Amino acid sequence: MIIKEIYFAGGCLWGVQEFMRHLPGVISTEAGRANGASSTTKSDYDGYAECVRIEFDTEAVSIVELMGYFFEIIDPYSVNRQGEDVGEKYRTGVYSESTADLDIVRQYITKRDDADKVVVEIKPLSNYVKSDDEHQDRLTLRPDDYCHIPMDLLHKYRNK
Repeated sequence: MIIKEIYFAGGCLWGVQEFMRHLPGVISTEAGRANGASSTTKSDYDGYAECVRIEFDTEAVSIVELMGYFFEIIDPYSVNRQGEDVGEKYRTGVYSESTADLDIVRQYITKRDDADKVVVEIKPLSNYVKSDDEHQDRLTLRPDDYCHIPMDLLHKYRNK
């Protein structure tokens, strides 16, 4: 087993975490915030993007496959908005400490027919802060809370 991490920002982190945690090859997920204006231990939103840390087994799922899943649940053309959530903290992005992994993400987007319209931020990970316990696995604990991801997509992978 080869374990890697990647961070997906796709609007409200509740739905992104709930969706990703059920995918084949995903070992764990963690709700957090990344790429904010400054390093902090507090969960403020000063320039941060809500994101999910995804720990995955590269022998079971590739970054390209994870990107395909990610693009199922986001609007890659929307700036600072996903569903009803609006603001810089709801921007879409992919972050990693691995330059090679970010190159794979860039290649994935470049190969798309709509690559020139995609506004997903691709940057090295910086200033990651884990969200408080109340925001971890939120839709598992409170399945009726708001989520911008269509429920049929959430249910599609929950039972696999």
